[in-house]
Amino acid sequence: MAQLITKKICEMGLRPEKDLAGNIVVRIAGEDPNAQPWVLAAHMDEIGLVVTHVEADGRLGVSRSGGLEPYKVGERAVEILGDQASIVGIISFGSGHALGTEGGSDWEAARVFTGLSSAALSAAGVRAGSPAVPTLAGRGPWVIGNPDDPWVGAWSLDNRAGVAVLLEVLCTLHEKAIRPRAPLIIAFTVHEEGGGHGAKSLALQERPQAFIAVDGCPWWPGCGFEVNDQPVIWARDRLAQYDHAISMMLIAAAEGATCGWQTAVVPHAYTDASAAYSVGAAPAVGIIGHSRFNSHGTEISKVNAFDNIERTLIELIQAYV
Repeated sequence: MAQLITKKICEMGLRPEKDLAGNIVVRIAGEDPNAQPWVLAAHMDEIGLVVTHVEADGRLGVSRSGGLEPYKVGERAVEILGDQASIVGIISFGSGHALGTEGGSDWEAARVFTGLSSAALSAAGVRAGSPAVPTLAGRGPWVIGNPDDPWVGAWSLDNRAGVAVLLEVLCTLHEKAIRPRAPLIIAFTVHEEGGGHGAKSLALQERPQAFIAVDGCPWWPGCGFEVNDQPVIWARDRLAQYDHAISMMLIAAAEGATCGWQTAVVPHAYTDASAAYSVGAAPAVGIIGHSRFNSHGTEISKVNAFDNIERTLIELIQAYV
């Protein structure tokens, strides 16, 4: 993912950097070079599997990486990323016709069948710690519904959608020669799903005056917002009360982009922004994102939501950054 993002940024004529944590960073000069920077960040990582052990018959024990639950991934083909080669295998939870407690749906029952010997897997560099993700053919995207107002479904829009939005923001800033008042950092961060470590490292290094995450917002019954094409601006999550002034700027920017907006309190999640805030690395934080059905699996959103977020962020940069 980092290589692809770097390639696309370079094709725009921009010069990305890679910091020590592995974040991909693009710096946009501000009119006041002495001002503290703003950060807009989308995380590159996604949920997946990790190999826990290789059994003698070549089956792989696996567990989750990030918040992936067994029922979300199911029995499907996955690609195991070995040190020397990638291997395709099939997740298995056992027979549904088994008696008693045979078979199951927890990670202890999960195995990945590769059809290869343990020696062949070792030669490919498949070992405890090797990551695995659904194969490309099973990831989408699938555009569905009314062609005039379509939906998109894909494995883990979280946070490929945010990455795509920030790439579009970079393209617009470059093509229209938009220059913010303060220095602006567009960042593609690592390891959000495992604790926001990329964002924490970035914020501790750059000490921004404001840190805004570009991510998504899963719908649940009683959440108070709808899944539509309006950006969602979080007021609070598990780690932080988001800065009121930043939230009002995002609301004003959405109104300037004439796309509407929604707000949400998300008590069981966090973002790169709230992770940075939680360690005292960013004094003012916010988040804007798309609403979606499902989370940590095959996620569904309005296609137009992503364009609306991009236009809102351009309004924000021109009016406030």
